[in-house]
Amino acid sequence: MSLKAVLFDFNGVIIKDEPIHLKLIDEILVQENLQPQRVQERQASLGRSYRACFQDLLKNRGRVATEEYLIQLLKRKAQAYVLELEKLEKLPLYPGIDDLIFQVRSQNLKLGLVSDALCQEIEFVLERSKLAEYFQIIVTGDDTNTSKPQPEGYLLAVERFNQKFVELNLQPQDCLAIEDTPAGIQAAKRAQIQVVGVANTYPFHMLQRQANWTVDYLTDLELERVQEVYLQKDVKSAVPEC
Repeated sequence: MSLKAVLFDFNGVIIKDEPIHLKLIDEILVQENLQPQRVQERQASLGRSYRACFQDLLKNRGRVATEEYLIQLLKRKAQAYVLELEKLEKLPLYPGIDDLIFQVRSQNLKLGLVSDALCQEIEFVLERSKLAEYFQIIVTGDDTNTSKPQPEGYLLAVERFNQKFVELNLQPQDCLAIEDTPAGIQAAKRAQIQVVGVANTYPFHMLQRQANWTVDYLTDLELERVQEVYLQKDVKSAVPEC
């Protein structure tokens, strides 16, 4: 068994944009004559798709969430998200992204992205940050019917890698996911993918209970040490610290 592909989450791993999303959701709720998010609702939204968040928010306010209505709200938020980022001189990317991508490429590993965010949001950020060319497979919220902690996105990423690189014969066990929330970690593990938890959104100790590896910052992740574990026979029982 060997490590063949690294799969990044997007929000909370590549870009620090949670305050922007929370602001935009509140603005849309107010525009729909609904109350903004409560504190507990904001906390519950971490690591979940914005589709699922809107479903819960509308339900909590007695509003019927039809599929057409949800799609309309999500499109409005995605458009507003791009407009907000266009105002910024510099995107709020997490430190260490460039270095980690360099590590992945220098070791001839495939690079993918699995997120519940919409394609419009992801494409804008990757293009503007000049990172788009490095991601060979991208799975977005537009591609799946479920959201994390369900494993659909990760399983689809593996399938797409095998379609694009037939000789790769990629298995979930050959992948490494990088996630920042319990929901994301659960999604990867349900897909039989090992996970690095990065403490960008949740405290280190919360992620450490669930992830195979945990780091405070992306800059702390040493990919070579992770690769060594994949080369061991009993990978599942090996849970070293970075």
